[in-house]
Amino acid sequence: MKTTSKPDPRSRLKIGEGYISGYISIFLALISFGGVLCFLFPEIFTTPAYRQSYPVEALRKTLLICILFSFLFALTSLILCKTKKPALLGTIITGISILMGGATVEIKQFNEIGFYISLDWLLLDLLVLALIFIPIELFFPKKLSQSKFHEEWKTDLIYFAIGHIFVQLTAVSIQSPATYFFGNLNMQSFHDFVQNTPFVIQLFAALIITDLFQYTAHRTFHKMPFLWRFHAVHHSIKAVDWMAGSRLHIVDILLTRSFSYLPMYLIGFSIEVFYMYVIIVSLQAVGAHANTRIPFGFLKYIIVTPQYHHWHHSDDPATYDKNFAIHFPFIDLVFGTYHLPDNQWPKSTGLSETKFPKGYLKQLFFPFKKDPAEDQEVKNPSDR
Repeated sequence: MKTTSKPDPRSRLKIGEGYISGYISIFLALISFGGVLCFLFPEIFTTPAYRQSYPVEALRKTLLICILFSFLFALTSLILCKTKKPALLGTIITGISILMGGATVEIKQFNEIGFYISLDWLLLDLLVLALIFIPIELFFPKKLSQSKFHEEWKTDLIYFAIGHIFVQLTAVSIQSPATYFFGNLNMQSFHDFVQNTPFVIQLFAALIITDLFQYTAHRTFHKMPFLWRFHAVHHSIKAVDWMAGSRLHIVDILLTRSFSYLPMYLIGFSIEVFYMYVIIVSLQAVGAHANTRIPFGFLKYIIVTPQYHHWHHSDDPATYDKNFAIHFPFIDLVFGTYHLPDNQWPKSTGLSETKFPKGYLKQLFFPFKKDPAEDQEVKNPSDR
């Protein structure tokens, strides 16, 4: 008797099976649902600094397109896929969005409540990054055998959502204490001078200075065994791609982001520079992990590229603790941690000597229960 086996979740999904269209339907349905929530409850789900600059009608059209294409991909999946769950789930979520008002939902008057969740930033960031990097990895992949929907892609999607919200919350939470503390240093005249400096110069200075702080934090997470417990979660990635770059433990996010934001408040860069910095960091973090063979030419010596950062994730002992910089490789060159062989990529990535649990919640509690170095012969993560 012939039996049909379930598809291996680690296998590469193929066009025509209906799974890809089903997952796209769910993705667009969730974007639509989140967009409707932002329209209905802007005081809770939108970022105050962005509200006045939003092109509302353009966002409504974007929401309508997401709803329509979610239904279209759900229908495609329903026809092609053996299992109907992805199509039905996408249809149900999109249907709820429509019942809540869809693209014609009204924006009601509201009062500030002193607390908000940057869902608008998450949705726009996820949609824009997906539109940029999914085609790049689809048409210009470095590792052809690496599945777009690898074994842990759902876990990485959860990391992406939670991580991006926590990045925003961190920026907001340290703003008041940082402003209060640095405000008592009588640096207003210096801040005025900085904010009157041309935007491009401010931004370039901000990127270099914060990269020095991030380099310090990043290297410290590798050097200190207790901090390595949390950062090891990020290095557990075996299939490095644009989404996997968001696999960061909450403790890692809070400490690293807080430390890198401090010079922004100390020096007093303008708010426009601050928000542009946040956008660039998001793009850079995703792009550096992308699975793409796009040649960057001489730029790979100036900015951090996928080839450069993939070496940081290599499981080759000869390349441990290299390439800590986030934006500019010259920082690694200065501190002796630079590694970039010409036209070579690491053969494999991850922590081959450590067994990490699968799933977001298990990885969230793992560093508190076990030291990843316990599986190694050496205890110092820098001597792995």
